[in-house]
Amino acid sequence: MRWYLKLLPPFFLLLAWEVASILINNPFILPTPVSVAAVLMTPMADILGSGSIIDNALLSVWRVVLGFGLAVLCAVPIGIIIGRYRTIEELVNPIIQLLRPIPPLAWVPLALAWFKIGLLSIVFIIFIGSFFPILINSIDGVRRVNRTWIETAAIYGAKGWKLLAYVILPASAPAIWTGLRVGFGVAWMCVVAAEMLPGTTSGIGYLIMYSYNWGQVQVIIAGMIVIGIIGIGVDVLFRAVEKRKFQWQEMNR
Repeated sequence: MRWYLKLLPPFFLLLAWEVASILINNPFILPTPVSVAAVLMTPMADILGSGSIIDNALLSVWRVVLGFGLAVLCAVPIGIIIGRYRTIEELVNPIIQLLRPIPPLAWVPLALAWFKIGLLSIVFIIFIGSFFPILINSIDGVRRVNRTWIETAAIYGAKGWKLLAYVILPASAPAIWTGLRVGFGVAWMCVVAAEMLPGTTSGIGYLIMYSYNWGQVQVIIAGMIVIGIIGIGVDVLFRAVEKRKFQWQEMNR
């Protein structure tokens, strides 16, 4: 599509927003796009003594990096082991299937009981949210490695860590990368929700709830837009790496 055609949906969305805000004529229900843009144009300005949008967004990103990083360090090796050995998979699969459907926010009471209010509880919620998408995709990626590749490598003497490093990991990397992409998306949603919990004093989720208490709806919408922009930006990076490094996967289909 031509680039200017892609601008039409945002334009019509802004137009509908402007018309709706004029008809409602109540900034506490729906502020105008101009008032929201005014907040976004001053990202370093302090908002009601709670810090700027940039400061709170950077804190949220840092928390996601911690929780997501821990999830990657745990889920990828565990997923590779489970996907490689069928016996282990049969043993742990019931536990995975039991825990996987539990929403991350359902762990909030336990997180508060174990880690109290603070960074650790937020990181734990992020960890739980991103762990299972990464784990499931890692398992699936290892299980789907072409059996012929493994047998051929074994014929040429590849065993143990060599088989893992030169065959299994490269072949399963696209699926693992997809798990990382999905896991980060879930982690980003989890941090915003966790920061809305009572006792939290920073982060983009906290800023949204704090602004709600003061009736600053334009700040709420500005915060939501920042959340979307960061999420899109990270997803674009994941897709760029996927397109550049895993193009061979499309050729093998």
